[in-house]
Amino acid sequence: MQALRVIKGDATSPQAAGPKIIAHVCNDLGGWGKGFVLAISTRWPEPERAYRAWHRARAANDFGLGATQLIQVRLDTWVANMVAQHGMRTGSSGPPIRYDAVAGCLADVAGHARRLGTSVHMPRIGCGLAGGRWERIEPIIACTLLANDIPTTVYDFG
Repeated sequence: MQALRVIKGDATSPQAAGPKIIAHVCNDLGGWGKGFVLAISTRWPEPERAYRAWHRARAANDFGLGATQLIQVRLDTWVANMVAQHGMRTGSSGPPIRYDAVAGCLADVAGHARRLGTSVHMPRIGCGLAGGRWERIEPIIACTLLANDIPTTVYDFG
């Protein structure tokens, strides 16, 4: 089993050789405008365009909690748009993060990583605007990515 690597840095600039997937959490409302998605959009326009088109056509595709969309942004780099946040605000049902959706999305990312031979890179997914707790996210990463021997790096910005 791989060990989780946690470093200071920018997850949009992965510190690893070879092919990479950058994974991040999106909401199920089609909103793209705050948090880590802004850093992604600054580097590549394709993930936002693909996410918005995916959401617009949701009646005819798999868009929804637990779904993952993989977008190639460079020859050796993909961005995984993972729908694991229900809405955008904390309400009576708690924070927007949905841990079961995170698990489903990361299982999908693990499959893509195995198929493409990539490492996986991410910020502390689900712990910013989604309101999640790292002590719940980290074990999901361990059982979906690390247990499948996928090299995984988490970036703490700053």
